[in-house]
This record gives sequence, C-alpha cells and structure tokens, in this order.
Amino acid sequence: MAKKPLLKTFRKKAQFFCATAAVLALSLAGCSDSGTTSVTGKGGTSITGSVGLFDATAAHTVSLAWDDDDYDAMIAAYKTGSDKAWISADITIDGTLIENVGVRLKGNSTLRGLGGTQGGQNGGAPGAGGMGPGGDGTMPTDMPTDMPTDMAGMGPGGNGTMPTDMPTDMAGMPGGGMGASSDISADDPASLPLLIRFDKYVDGTEYDGLTELALRPGTPVINEALALSVTAATGQPTQRYSYTTYSVNGSATQTRLLLENPDEQYGESIDDGESVIFKADAESSFTYQGDDLATYKDQFKQLNKEDSQDATPIVSFLKWLDEADEATFDSELANWVDVASFAKYAATQNLLANSDDMAGPGQNYYLSYNLTTKKISVISWDLNLALSGNATASPDDSISMGGGMGRAGGGMGGNALKTRFLASTKFQTLYKSAYQELYQQVFNDGTAQSLLTTITAAIPASDGLSQEDITDKSATIATFLKQRGDALEKALAG
Repeated sequence: MAKKPLLKTFRKKAQFFCATAAVLALSLAGCSDSGTTSVTGKGGTSITGSVGLFDATAAHTVSLAWDDDDYDAMIAAYKTGSDKAWISADITIDGTLIENVGVRLKGNSTLRGLGGTQGGQNGGAPGAGGMGPGGDGTMPTDMPTDMPTDMAGMGPGGNGTMPTDMPTDMAGMPGGGMGASSDISADDPASLPLLIRFDKYVDGTEYDGLTELALRPGTPVINEALALSVTAATGQPTQRYSYTTYSVNGSATQTRLLLENPDEQYGESIDDGESVIFKADAESSFTYQGDDLATYKDQFKQLNKEDSQDATPIVSFLKWLDEADEATFDSELANWVDVASFAKYAATQNLLANSDDMAGPGQNYYLSYNLTTKKISVISWDLNLALSGNATASPDDSISMGGGMGRAGGGMGGNALKTRFLASTKFQTLYKSAYQELYQQVFNDGTAQSLLTTITAAIPASDGLSQEDITDKSATIATFLKQRGDALEKALAG
C-alpha cells in the first residue's frame, strides 16, 4: 500500500510530534471548524481526511451514527455474556463521512458498570470500575496483612492520607479526569469507550493510514495524554493521540481522547519493520505453558508478519525464564531481552507512577521481538492510571493499586520479568542510570510541565466539559507533577 513507507518514516522520524500532535501549537485550534460533512470517503480505499487526524493545528470533531436496535443488541450481548459484539455505524471525522465501519465496546474493568460477567476480572483499578482485581468497588479480601492503613500516600499529596474530596466510589482518582465505570452508562451512548475499525465490514478501508481507532473513556484524561507525550519525548515507542469533540446520533458533545489502536501498520512502523509485535491480553499469563503455540494465540495477539513469523521467540523466552535460576537470569538475560530498553521502560513506569503497566492487573503492554537483534523489548499501552497514584513513591518502590505499597516488583498483578529484573543487583546500575536520565529530562529540564501547558491548550471545551473544568483538571496534574518531582529529587539525591 502506497501509504505504508510514508507512515513508517513519519512515525520513526517524528515520534515525539506524533504522540503529542494534538498539543503542539494548538492555541490556534479554535480557528478551525470542520464539523460539517463535506465529503464521503469511498469504502475499500485509503481515505485521507480534510485534515490529518493528529494534525496539531486543527480542531477535531467526530460523530457516530448507528441504528438504535443495533446498539441495544450490542449492550445486551455484553450484559448477558460480556461479549463485545460489533455493530455497523457511520462515522464523520472532521467533515469526512466513512460509512459502514465497525464499532464495539472496548475495555475490561472500565465496562463493569454496564454489567457483564467479567468486566473487572483482570482490569480492576481505582477510577476504572473498581478497586483491585475484583473491580467491584470493594477491597479484595486477600490483601497483604502488612498493607499500610494509610494507603501509602494515596493521591497527589502522597502524604499518607486519603484526599478529603475523594469520591466514595473511587471514580475520580486525581488523574485529571480519569474515566470510571460510574461515568459510563448504556443510557448515554456517547459516554462509552469504543473501538472503531474502519475495515471491519469493508475490506481495505483505512482512514489516514489507520484501520483502528480507540475512543478512550473519561474526560479530559490529561494524565493519560501527558503520559503518552512524556513517553514519546523520551524516545520510546508509544501511540499517537488527539483530542476531539464527540457526539453520537446527534447527542450533546463531549470532549474525548482519540488514540491510535495498534494494528498491522503500527507493528510495521516499529524498528523500521524489523520487529514482530504482540499485544498481551488482559487475561494472559506471562508464564511458560508448554510448547504448543495455540496455547498462546489468544494471550499474545500477533499484529504483523503473520505470514512469516509466529510466537516461537516469546514462548522460548518464557521457557527460559521459567527455568533460569538467579545466576542464569543475571548472566543470560541480555541474550533474550534488550536490557537497556527494558530498564528505561521500567524506570518510566515508576517515574510516571503508573499502577497498571505490564505488572498491573490489566497487563497493559506490547512485546516487540526484533528479528535482527533477536531480542525482546516492551512497549507501553493504556496509560490511564499514570500520573494519578502515589506521588512520593521512590524509584525502588512498586507502584501498585491503592498507591505504591511494597518494594519494586510487588503488589497486585505481577510479572516475572519485571519483578526479577528490578530485584537483581546485576541490573541495578542500568536501572538507576536510566532513571536518573529520565528524571533530568522529564522533571529537571521542565519537559513534563511544558507538555502539560500545551496539552491543556489543546483540550476543546464541549457541552460536557467547560473551560473551567479543564483549568481545574490541569491544576490537579500540575500539583501532582510538583510533588512527584520534589519527591524524586530527594530520593535520587540520597
């Protein structure tokens, strides 16, 4: 396809711009109004919008239209069996109409407010539909016996006390408007997180080089946007995003975050197409479960190169990890994993206070296997709990559900690679060096605060979000950044 080389080059050479495209120079965004349909995109083709979806100088509008009976059937399917059924819809993006795209619910614990049988099974999180793995709004009965009663510095203050204005349903964690199941209702279709697939019903349909687009829950989720931008600014693979005003079937508008959902082309954009990308499922197990590749097919979804590659390198690594003693782990890990990249990934998740990374209940990560180096690296995903937990956690603390309890690698969820890596004295120098470099760039050099300023300017007001709300949410994140930066300065100086 003609667009692929251009898309790959764009992502590689302008990664920082891609992930922060919706925030750079968007003080001019109000000058553009592309909400009126002016053209109908032809199905089965690569459609170019009136403005780029991640164009930094455009104000974006998105609207969906679907049959009410189809929508009711989609909701019923989820309530009765947690089935995320697809329905057909027409979508208008910045004035370009694309007919007959696929739409389905997206998320795990986020959807628990809709009912279903497994909505919060593996993705429960404060502010995302429930506390902990159970995701039902109650604390698990098997919590560690040594768990601090003060929740280890929960919230922006990180001072060992719960914020006085904390909602009783944990729906409003201090992440600048993080989504929660209490904000989601089947009676308000525009409130739901969705996956939009342009080629679901008409093969070959793309929009701006994308086949899939995620409509993120909550508003304005400044914490997630900032975490994405920080990841990109530090030279790590991430996903592009933009803010938009959004409506369904002519409803009142909401302000939502649009995020590219990694697909085959995304996979081909990583490492100049030299890597095979796998998405970890929320129900996956990062363990060796035998040599049968079929066992891992649904646990680690392969995005690209399916005609020539498979999950054998991942399974082989899991087998080695299962059998490796401490000495073997220390001496041979670098043969399997890009340890410098992994140290940076692990340090970034701690620095961002992300409680639901590859070791969290939601198992939010992608694995990248480089065909040239024969090594594995990790790509972050779903950063909606970043910059919203324990602001005072040290680089050696874990960032777990409920606010930074325990040492690195502990807490709910868990991942053997991350746990063993952080516990190994062999890799401490590498980890600390990566952390110090990240701290210098993100906090000491002012990158995070600068990005927050431009992100705030990028967020459009809507019927559901006032400018005052945006200002307040941004101030909350600014407070968190100040407290996080101060805490890390002390920890790293020591």
